[in-house]
Amino acid sequence: MRRLLIWYGELTTQPRLWLRGGLLLAIPVGWLTVFLLLPCLVLAALGFAQRGEYGQIIWQVSLGNFRRLAGFDTLSLSEHYYLIILRRSFVVALVTTVLSIVLAYPLAFFVAARSPRTRYLWLALVIVPFCTNLVIRTYAWMLVLSKDMPPARLAAWLGLIPSDAGLYPGPGAVYIGMISSFLPFAVLPLYTSVERLDWSLVEAARDLYGNKLRVFSHAILPQTIPGLSVAIVLTFIPAMGVFLVPDLLGGGNYMLVGNLIQMQFGSSRDWPFGAAVSLVLMVLTLAGLFLLRRRGREVDPV
Repeated sequence: MRRLLIWYGELTTQPRLWLRGGLLLAIPVGWLTVFLLLPCLVLAALGFAQRGEYGQIIWQVSLGNFRRLAGFDTLSLSEHYYLIILRRSFVVALVTTVLSIVLAYPLAFFVAARSPRTRYLWLALVIVPFCTNLVIRTYAWMLVLSKDMPPARLAAWLGLIPSDAGLYPGPGAVYIGMISSFLPFAVLPLYTSVERLDWSLVEAARDLYGNKLRVFSHAILPQTIPGLSVAIVLTFIPAMGVFLVPDLLGGGNYMLVGNLIQMQFGSSRDWPFGAAVSLVLMVLTLAGLFLLRRRGREVDPV
């Protein structure tokens, strides 16, 4: 005799309940399989293929693309040009993430301290950049950082740049564009954690004569770890693969791994090597997420 179950007020059996659950899961699972899993599998297979003389793909398993990425495809073993690009991309993403979080913390506290009537207005101002295309924002920074604008004149007056030069193009312009693009990704998750702070713990730390640094490190930072972890993920991962900002604000002379991948799938028509670089970037990203998740479990008081 079949066991009868009640599901949302309807009398049903367990096999029918499993069938309904499977049908409900079929659409999202199929969507992820077609648009995420299969492209990743094709990308992984393409990374082990070879490029023909005229740019065609030769489906022959080889580690040549990865050896080339490591700098071992030339007569000189010291040819590590692509590793330099990977290291530069990591440094740029790391600096962008750190500076974005440093700026996001006071901004999150500022927004959380506003009255409920004006708080959502400030949040809207934080989200406003998302309403503008990244290309338009980047071109705007190109104009603002040009040599005839006040920021460049101020930098020249301070002796940071030559008097006839501008902040664009250059590494400084790249960092400014990157931080302005990813700062909202750091503010929003930190704001959700700051809004739920237990201020009694902060007051207790102050009553124990803790200075501002100790109050932050012992009473505030542990409570904002969940938002901080999300902010790091949402900032570091896209910063590692971005190519538009360094391409425009760097003047085409500041290549990151995103620019390298775009070049291989574009003008160079070396899809196997581009897939190999993309695969390495994905592996490094997943490894970073794993370490961050493991570190988050270690610091979780629960």
